Amino acid sequence: MNRYQEECITLALAGNPNSGKTSIFNNLTGAKQHVGNWPGVTVEKKEGTFSRDGHNFRVVDLPGTYSLTAYSMDEVIARDFIMSEKPDVVVSILDASNLERNLYLAVQILELNANIVIALNMIDTAETMGIKIDAQYLSELLGVPVVATVASRNNGMDRLVATVLDTTRGVRDKKRIQVYYGKETEKEIERLVGKIENNAELKERYVPRWLAIKLIENDSNIIENVRAAKNGNDIADDAEFARGNIRSTLGEDPEIVIADMRYGFISGLCREVVSRTNIDRRTASDRADAVLANRVLGFPIFLGLMWLTFQLTFTIGTPPMEWLGALFNWMSVILSQALGDTLLSSLIVDGVIGGVGGVVSFLPNILLLFLGISLLEDSGYMARAAFIMDRIMHRIGLHGKSFIPMVIGFGCNVPAIMATRTLDNPKDRLITILITPLMSCGARLPVYILLTGAFFSPAVSGHIIFSLYLIGILMAVIMAKVFRRFLFQGELTPFVMELPPYRIPTLKSVLLHIWERAWMYVKKAGTIILAISVIVWFLMTFPRNFDGKNELQVKIESTHAQIAAMTGNSETPAASPEFTELQTRLEQLEGRMARESLEKSFAGKIGSFIEPAFRPIGFDLKATISIIPAFLAKELVVSTLGTVYSIGDADAKSKTLRERIRKDPNFNPLTAYVLMLFTLLTVPCVATIGIIKKETNSWIWPAFSVAYQSTLAWTVCFIVYQTGRLLGIGI
Repeated sequence: MNRYQEECITLALAGNPNSGKTSIFNNLTGAKQHVGNWPGVTVEKKEGTFSRDGHNFRVVDLPGTYSLTAYSMDEVIARDFIMSEKPDVVVSILDASNLERNLYLAVQILELNANIVIALNMIDTAETMGIKIDAQYLSELLGVPVVATVASRNNGMDRLVATVLDTTRGVRDKKRIQVYYGKETEKEIERLVGKIENNAELKERYVPRWLAIKLIENDSNIIENVRAAKNGNDIADDAEFARGNIRSTLGEDPEIVIADMRYGFISGLCREVVSRTNIDRRTASDRADAVLANRVLGFPIFLGLMWLTFQLTFTIGTPPMEWLGALFNWMSVILSQALGDTLLSSLIVDGVIGGVGGVVSFLPNILLLFLGISLLEDSGYMARAAFIMDRIMHRIGLHGKSFIPMVIGFGCNVPAIMATRTLDNPKDRLITILITPLMSCGARLPVYILLTGAFFSPAVSGHIIFSLYLIGILMAVIMAKVFRRFLFQGELTPFVMELPPYRIPTLKSVLLHIWERAWMYVKKAGTIILAISVIVWFLMTFPRNFDGKNELQVKIESTHAQIAAMTGNSETPAASPEFTELQTRLEQLEGRMARESLEKSFAGKIGSFIEPAFRPIGFDLKATISIIPAFLAKELVVSTLGTVYSIGDADAKSKTLRERIRKDPNFNPLTAYVLMLFTLLTVPCVATIGIIKKETNSWIWPAFSVAYQSTLAWTVCFIVYQTGRLLGIGI
């Protein structure tokens, strides 16, 4: 057995956004993948493993970039990984339908002298557009292997892996091409290369020619690293002199000269290997865009698709949600009977099942929401949504590119804020970071579904939930306008909106996305939400009264005895006025008992202290207690309500949480809507606050986010609640 069978082969995937890189990653690794962060930064890092023909592979999915120039964190990470980690093979994934643009990154990887295999992806899309690429000739011209693939259909993967294996064995039968940057520039490059090769530290860390080119391009990150090296200042000063020579000789900035020569090289390359049919055809994407991205129809269609997503999430998700709820209720009854009226029983039934079960029961709805969003993203429609919103975003001082993180925020605000790295302008990025938490993330959905199901009919529940998503977008738009006007004044940064071709989402890709989100949701329920549910149970259960039965408990037991006696008396029907009166009395007594117990508990004392601040927006003690843990995770509103309405309710085990909330006289449709609205607008969860701190490298902006969202949430809820009361709506 040779070393390639014993060791793990590291494979790095590099490519432009929308080149099909994620599809190839999923095809190779399947479910054997995990997501984390790159060391020291919050940029997402995806890794996976697979085995083929006795070889073990580690696959690293590098951030999608258009180049390796240090204009963004993604580009720095991709470049540093290739240079420092030295993966066995870099697979450069090119969108065959946009070959010229995609080759820019591939050429830069070639200059790093990495072992490279080019995956010419989406070759079927190119052929549909009348584009024919001679992959063999492209391979000969570049001097690297080129493999045609169709990742969406899993085509070409075996050949790609086989080519990678050949490359790791040192099979390189072609001479690599080298970009020629012109006489004057090449003279300066050669002079710098000679000096770099005489510097042991820099020669060890970098490819000399590549480093010389980056110095002439005035790459600030590289210049900083060179100056930090021993005798590096001399080389950095020589590079500055070289840039001056090129500028004075050619009359252009050196970085423009180099970029122009690269594009010229790529243009010539494409002329050699690309041919087009004489048929002038509009692609299917062009025809779809004529409707879906239409200036008039585009926005209504976008709203309609989002409405349909939320409507299906509620309508289709309700039956399985109710089945799960019934399962947890059945478990509560069985465990209550087995454990009796003990503290352990209360902990398991009221704390764990009442809290965690209440959140897990909404898993079907969460899966449906992510299914809808995944289909829209994978099909290429979400890029159109940003294009459609571009005109609206311009009016608030942003552009359509800022809408992409906002849409991602419908799933989770943490990766949404990380997605703002694609914004080059720091002011645009900061505004987008501050408004993205106003998007209704998946963690808020259980709160919406619980309360709409309790107080609104199925016919309007989907509309109610959709209104909350729209309010989140509206508030984000308003706050962006305010921030741009008063905090972050300045001109917009121009950019080109990239519209990838429409694709039919693959079942494997969609299922992987859903699985990742479902596992994150269940893992969160089994860790954070479980821990907080137990803490909430403790705070609502203690201190306990050990002074014996009070007058209220005696009355409750007496009423129970009367009902039991009446039930056993066949002469007194269960529907008699006397029986109904006793049942009503028992419910009132138990309600008073639960209220008194809650008020005397630690949680009740905390809630009572802050309750006056929330009375103007319609919250009683129970609602106030439920929103306190929302700072940690928005799902905890549901788990806390589950615990609050379980403790002290003798019939809680036989009722759903919706039924228990609906019976509360202090709850009505108006207060339910305001509670949902507060959950939407209030302070971000602790994970979101942490990511804001890391992305802005300051505690100022997380603190500002907490302050402004707290104020916004209370103000909007006050207006809605007081207006609703005056008009008699929902009371």
